[in-house]
Amino acid sequence: MTKEKSQLKEYVEVVSVLQWVLSFLFMGVGCIVLLVYLMFTSLWPLSTLYFIWMVIDWRTPERGGRRTRFVRNWKVWDHFRDFFPIKLVKTVDLNPNKNYILGYHPHGIMSTGAFATFGTDSCGFMEVFPGVKPTLAVLAGLFMIPIFREYLMSGGLCPVSKSSLVHLLSKSGKGNAVVIVIGGAAESLASSPGVNTVVVRQRKGFVRMALEFGADLVPVYSFGENELFQQVIFPEGSLGRRLQDLFKKTMGFAPCLFIGERMALVPYKIPITIVVGRPIPVPKRATPTEEEVDHYHELYMEALSKLFHEHKLSCGLPEDHKLQII
Repeated sequence: MTKEKSQLKEYVEVVSVLQWVLSFLFMGVGCIVLLVYLMFTSLWPLSTLYFIWMVIDWRTPERGGRRTRFVRNWKVWDHFRDFFPIKLVKTVDLNPNKNYILGYHPHGIMSTGAFATFGTDSCGFMEVFPGVKPTLAVLAGLFMIPIFREYLMSGGLCPVSKSSLVHLLSKSGKGNAVVIVIGGAAESLASSPGVNTVVVRQRKGFVRMALEFGADLVPVYSFGENELFQQVIFPEGSLGRRLQDLFKKTMGFAPCLFIGERMALVPYKIPITIVVGRPIPVPKRATPTEEEVDHYHELYMEALSKLFHEHKLSCGLPEDHKLQII
């Protein structure tokens, strides 16, 4: 039987989720405003010293960052996990003597499941897969934001840039699992309750990277990710969609118009199940051919579709529900 939560526990969970949403939306801007403001006060040396440090430390995010177990094990992440709740499901073991690229689907509005599972230790990934260290790769531009970059690195996040991925897959030993949200901003615009659409068909860079370093490909599906927020979906060709696409092309992410269950920002309490699929063995090729890239890309899409259909019933979806791959 499920243990009933106390009012205090429910309140703490809501606050934990709200602080994460506010951090996701506003912390980066807040850090920039704070340091610029300090430049015009008697505390200007603090901003100056930090910017000097930031220049010296500029390449650290692309060299593995500065992961700290202290931040990844904050108690707040346990409450964050319990709010939905978020559950990690293993289908097979991952060999700690290999490196992996985990493709996470779908993006959703905020990739909530990806952050909880791979950006914190609250879901116990390293206990479920002993010897395998997950690294969530996110938008590289976020690591240009002062102070915010330190927060991201402390949680073990790294840029999804080529130099960063090369370091993780070739200079950090074995047992590395680089997690990439394949669909990115384009997929976030398709996020809507009752819809399971993934943007993969034209995205082959992660497959090429896997071939170059001999990293096995692992599909990961997050059931419930698209159910957390209601989003205004603008039709293709509309002014709203054109503005979203322009912003996405310029800034690297898409501005979604969404609303949650409480205070507009707190997501719906929908269970999220993160299913980690079976690895696809990938050979090492210094210069992979287009035929090889296409072959393993096709294998990946087939494995992702199979993973979805094998677990959709246990995750609350009807038998006739389909996964749309675009």
